[in-house]
Amino acid sequence: MKDDEILAKISKGDETALDYLYRKYYRMMTKIVLSNNGTEEEAKDVFQEALIVFWQKAVSGNLVMTSKISTFLYSICLNQWRKELDRKSRLSSEEKDGEEFQEHDAEEKARIIQECIGDLGDICKKLLTYYYFDGMSMNDIAEKLQFANTDTAKTKKYKCMKRLDLLIRSRYKEEDFLD
Repeated sequence: MKDDEILAKISKGDETALDYLYRKYYRMMTKIVLSNNGTEEEAKDVFQEALIVFWQKAVSGNLVMTSKISTFLYSICLNQWRKELDRKSRLSSEEKDGEEFQEHDAEEKARIIQECIGDLGDICKKLLTYYYFDGMSMNDIAEKLQFANTDTAKTKKYKCMKRLDLLIRSRYKEEDFLD
């Protein structure tokens, strides 16, 4: 089928022209994506999008052919794939930036908390460090710090956390700790 026959069929809404284009140019068009770090599925999607764009332009009467249909489809596929690669690149760099920011942010929060814990006094410092950083049980903490029982250790931990919260709030803005 020649290009002018294909365009005539498309202008009449004859989808056999679309099937013909799909079968004839599938390998050539998908090779663009496959040879540029794309998968078979991505290649198929890009070619289908290109055919849709071509079909819509041809049916609407806005298609001005200055080259062969194969060249036109090739340029659409190439542009579609470039857009997809740009999108992937942006997403990748945004994810990396976000991860770096989160790591820095978490390190800063940990530093602030440890600094404030250090200013609470020896008992609170030990109790909170044992519980949150060393992962000790309240029973072990009660024994180590020579509290009367586990309930005493829990009450003391609660009071230490309240003091820590007040200390942090007095030194830093709330936004410093919101995610």
